[in-house]
Amino acid sequence: MFVTTVPNRGSPPAVLLRESYREDGKVKSRTLANLSAWPDEKVQTLRAALRGDKLVPAGEGGFEIRRSLPHGHVLAALATARRIGLDGLLPRRAPQRRRDLVLALIIARLLDPAAKLATARMLDPATASHSLGATLGLGAVPVREIYTALDWLGSEQSCIENSLARRHLKEGTLVLYDVTSTYLEGRHCPLAHHGYSRDKRSDRPQLVIGLLCASDGCPVAVEVFEGNTADPATVASQMTKLKDRFKLKRVVVVGDRGMITDARINHGLRPAGLDWITALRAPAIKDLAAEGGPLQPSLFDDRDMAEITSPDFPGERLVVCKNPLLADERTRKREELLTATEKDLARIKLRVERAKNPLRGAAEIGRAVGAVTGKRKMAKHFETEITDQTFSFARKPDQIDAEARLDGIYVLRTNVTAEQSDAATTVRSYKSLAQVERAFRSMKTVDLEIRPVFHWTAPRVRAHVLLCMLAYYLEWHMRRALAPVLFDDEDKAAADASRTSPVAKAQVSEAARKKACARLSDSAHGEVLPVHSFRTLLADLGTLTKNTVCFGGKSELIVLAKPTPVQHRALGLLGAELVAM
Repeated sequence: MFVTTVPNRGSPPAVLLRESYREDGKVKSRTLANLSAWPDEKVQTLRAALRGDKLVPAGEGGFEIRRSLPHGHVLAALATARRIGLDGLLPRRAPQRRRDLVLALIIARLLDPAAKLATARMLDPATASHSLGATLGLGAVPVREIYTALDWLGSEQSCIENSLARRHLKEGTLVLYDVTSTYLEGRHCPLAHHGYSRDKRSDRPQLVIGLLCASDGCPVAVEVFEGNTADPATVASQMTKLKDRFKLKRVVVVGDRGMITDARINHGLRPAGLDWITALRAPAIKDLAAEGGPLQPSLFDDRDMAEITSPDFPGERLVVCKNPLLADERTRKREELLTATEKDLARIKLRVERAKNPLRGAAEIGRAVGAVTGKRKMAKHFETEITDQTFSFARKPDQIDAEARLDGIYVLRTNVTAEQSDAATTVRSYKSLAQVERAFRSMKTVDLEIRPVFHWTAPRVRAHVLLCMLAYYLEWHMRRALAPVLFDDEDKAAADASRTSPVAKAQVSEAARKKACARLSDSAHGEVLPVHSFRTLLADLGTLTKNTVCFGGKSELIVLAKPTPVQHRALGLLGAELVAM
């Protein structure tokens, strides 16, 4: 008799107890029992007994755990990747091992972001820090092979993004676009240039990263630009991508006020036939609010949102909004900046008036004053008088009051008709840009640690950024499935329905409020389980280990730790099966 495992198409393999016999001189076999429902350790014990291995009772010196690797988070990520077809995005013309290795790099970036050398050690059977390499059957992974796989991933970026666009974008859909920057180590990358740093690291050369997302925040495409590229200059390549590569003839591009400028609309979006939703900058809002202009305070006497038109924006709709909370915050911040600037200017005044070693010369005094007012951009709110021996300053109350009248007011501009998108829908669409900002926050700081970038060649930097985007694509789907056990709001529709206006502060659902207060959630079976953040849940899943157990010094079998209720619930939400592979 012997135990055999028989493939079963798309279902789990069948485990059968069989017997071989001879009939008419031929060796045949027959099935005695189906053991598919048995636990793996029971099957392995029977298999060892049939082989004639010596079995000893546990606890009598014959039981030994030879290896224990974190496995639950690997199982969760790998099951999700296969459920959403992440491996199907990778072109099949490549060898299977290379595709498996790229999939491993994506999952490793999510589970434990690290340098490529450290990732190679994580995947190597001898130095593995989790079960990912063994689960995918990778064996030893040289660092050179890691970089070869990364280079191949970068070379297939267009193919991968086209597949994502077919999945998540369609004609007439909203496309969210925003940019960020990150810094590099080293000085030899041709993409690295000194530019505006959103990470407060102006001492390092920068990269500019543009991310395209679907209307629900799912990432679709990413592009890397030189570090000194202005935000509006990145829009042209996105239009080419949408029109030529993704073959979308009619989409609505949503971008912030610094991205979609008049020049980009007139020389890019409008000729290409693309629609847009963006916002006006402060000078344009000030012109609309001038005396006799269409934007007057009376618009907001009994509402927080209205539509206006202006000859300066022919063929476009302007949606004006006033958020009282934003107005209060802007007033508070301005007063703080004015007070801090006054204190610094008062110190300069004391330096000019002191008897010993006073500050002299209009040029010197002017430089000191300019440094103070420029630091907080408060020069427009102060009137200064400088001579070679004197300095005085005072606030400009009229200027401050004029600016205060526009506190909390923002204006959206769009060429989308009211039938396609009314005022409320337009506001919600623009606010959905927060989902791209959330993606950047996850990629840069919270989860995936895209920065700092250590690669020196442009193709490898682009491949690294694409790898991080695909890891966020996996995380995005995992978060949606795991929302019931995370602090994330799983009932956003109810939260949106409770808002009196899209301009008002975002609300959370009652279910999310209860989770946040009690830090507990109810499972489908009525169990009360603790609520996690995404990172702490991954850490908790990692404690579900995959153990290599030895009996009697001879036979080995793989045994999984028993999952806790939280682990069982999380794996169930992700559709992951507890199988010792």
